[in-house]
Amino acid sequence: MTRQIPLITPLWQRIEASPKPIVEESVQLRVLVQLLVVIGIIATDIAIEEPRHLWAIPVSLVGATWSGWRLHHRNIPVKFCIALGMLVALAAFFGRLLGELNDTRVVLAELLIHLQVLHSFDLPRRKDLGYSMVIGLILLGVAATLSQTLAFAPVVLAFLAIALPTLIFDYRSRLGLSRFNKRSQPSSQRHRLPHLNYQFLILSFLGTVLLGLAIFAVLPRFPSYQLRTFPVSSPLEMPEGEFDGSQVFNPGYVSEGEGEGEGEGGQNPRSGPGTLNTAFYYGFDTQINQNLRGQLIPQVVMRVRSQAPGFWRVVAFDEYTGQGWNISRNERTVTLKRPRWSYQFMLLPRPTQAETREVVQSYTILSQLPNLLPALAWPQEVYFPTKELAIDIEGTLRSPLVLREGLTYTVISRVSFRDRNLLNQASTQYPDNITDYYLQVPDDIKDQVRQKTEEILANSNSISKTPDSLDSPYEKALFLAQYLKQNPTYKLQDDPPFLQQGEDLVEAFLFGYQNSPEGTTITGGYPDHFATVLTIMLRSIGIPARVVGGFQPGEFNPFTGLYVVRNTDAHMMTEVYFPSYGWFAFNPIPGMDLIPPSIERNQTFSALRAFWDWIAGWLPSPVTNILQMIFGRLFTWIFTSIRWFLQQFSQGGLGLFRGIAITIGLSFLGWLSWTQLMAWRERSRLAKLPPMERLYQQMLKIFKEQGYPKSPSQTPWEYAQYLQTQEQMTQAEMIEEISQAYVRWRYGTEAVNLQRLQHQLQQLKKSQIKRFRTRLLKRR
Repeated sequence: MTRQIPLITPLWQRIEASPKPIVEESVQLRVLVQLLVVIGIIATDIAIEEPRHLWAIPVSLVGATWSGWRLHHRNIPVKFCIALGMLVALAAFFGRLLGELNDTRVVLAELLIHLQVLHSFDLPRRKDLGYSMVIGLILLGVAATLSQTLAFAPVVLAFLAIALPTLIFDYRSRLGLSRFNKRSQPSSQRHRLPHLNYQFLILSFLGTVLLGLAIFAVLPRFPSYQLRTFPVSSPLEMPEGEFDGSQVFNPGYVSEGEGEGEGEGGQNPRSGPGTLNTAFYYGFDTQINQNLRGQLIPQVVMRVRSQAPGFWRVVAFDEYTGQGWNISRNERTVTLKRPRWSYQFMLLPRPTQAETREVVQSYTILSQLPNLLPALAWPQEVYFPTKELAIDIEGTLRSPLVLREGLTYTVISRVSFRDRNLLNQASTQYPDNITDYYLQVPDDIKDQVRQKTEEILANSNSISKTPDSLDSPYEKALFLAQYLKQNPTYKLQDDPPFLQQGEDLVEAFLFGYQNSPEGTTITGGYPDHFATVLTIMLRSIGIPARVVGGFQPGEFNPFTGLYVVRNTDAHMMTEVYFPSYGWFAFNPIPGMDLIPPSIERNQTFSALRAFWDWIAGWLPSPVTNILQMIFGRLFTWIFTSIRWFLQQFSQGGLGLFRGIAITIGLSFLGWLSWTQLMAWRERSRLAKLPPMERLYQQMLKIFKEQGYPKSPSQTPWEYAQYLQTQEQMTQAEMIEEISQAYVRWRYGTEAVNLQRLQHQLQQLKKSQIKRFRTRLLKRR
């Protein structure tokens, strides 16, 4: 007699005595489910741009194969090992979770992958396969939130293409139509498994893709919605020693006596004539030299996910040196420290009377950048993976480390609305901390630049053809920026002459370079020179201004929702100070928007607008202009109507009543329109049929509406016999006469008396209407 082990033996006997689960026999369903899981794993690795989980694919396939082989066994030891493995995976998950203080999406995805690998060794039931399908779908959803490129799009299409037949096989299994189950059924109850309708699958696939793109294009984006868990990279190790916030590390610059910088195409000397580094923008430093010549080679430097487009501001300068700019109070930086349990750095709010909106931005660095953080003005919270950050007097954020490839951080900014009327009314009484630093102009050019600026403003009426006077700093700044953009005298130069020692950039730009070829006078300059000139012109007439460097929004990808930013998007602009309202930017560079993109009053459908801008960029200009002229007013009316409708629900009880009433009215009109459309389609279909066929189809429609539809397997004679058992004898005679006439016409090509048959059909309609009314009265 076998030895009995207390507790374990009775438990084992109970397990053995329990009924076996009903297993899923469909091999097709099992294969398709595993393909869905494989695609989910691949999508995760594509999204994080690292082949970290490819090992799970062969292991999961091995487990699914073994599970299919051991389908009719209990596999108790294996299930016990799976339970232990899941406990280990859960412990590893919590261990990693403590290291990820903010973004836990990758950690959750890895936990699901580990669980799926273990789960693949135990897939006997259809319900177990359903768990795997859900895991694959969740992995795809997680990857969608992490993905930043269109490389994710083919994975989504592949998942959809496999998911459609998977759902069909799953549904057939639920109905008991699996061809592997028919052996155990009586011959009278066996079902023949029909082949997949590939035409239906293809049409369903295309319809789903088109419908998804349409919904994506018109889906409202509400800027007020914010997720409070933000993507941030893993913690970065700080360099040894105390963090000096005054230092800026731009790999494109080489300090005298120091090692070689990175990049190709020459170095950026900090003073004197020189060649631009072709990889790194020269303007991100504590001082910039605008006597450099050359061009950047385009390359993608970062991707930005933001609730609103904007100028990704990096650095600001206050001191003009004659051939560049300098941060005069560079040593006045404040070091910020974050708590150990969070990546959040809190910054002091900027006082302003302007209306503001919170805008969340997440940045992913793709190519090395200086240790200056791009961000919308003004940042209130920064989620960054170092222990310390610094901020200078100009609002520039500084990291202890150079921003390297793969780094991700998030900024929450409080961006001001640009209200032209309010800014026109702003005071001109500037505080001392503004006049002391933002009105500085070199004495050698001060009078000459002021005279030129006043001359331009004095001629503003004749230039702009408007009688309005420029009596506010805002209008003067706007006009001068527009003047520099449009005046043919000041052109964008591909290769302006070098400045000689002691020569002033603004003077050379406005009045001619000393190194101009004999007999000619070259004016204008590089794009950044326009910002320098506008800033000094404004200062010369007593308007505080400074230059800021940063990136244009970049190219918006409507499918990923990200802005792709290149090094060639970097440039400088002019910021003007308005008391009580703060700094606002003006862009005098030809070919760019005069007012940089920023938040708008309503951005609910900003994705649709950005999608149209992306499409318009591929079309010829004449076609784009025609389409904009045709659809511009239509879209404006639609957006205005939708915005007005949504606003009704936030205007108290009366507005709520109006909104509900409008909703009911629109729903009724929609139902009525749909009904009429279906009736029109039916009339159009019948009109194309031969008279006898049309008459017979009308009879079928009458009885279908009464609850007696004709089955495709029934012949006209069988259907007539079926109706005779349901209807009165007088109606049965009409049904039989029409059915026999149809059969003779359809199969015997005999002539029929259409006039009599149409009369019979009208009588049939009247009798059905009368019968319907009688039924309705009886129910009452």
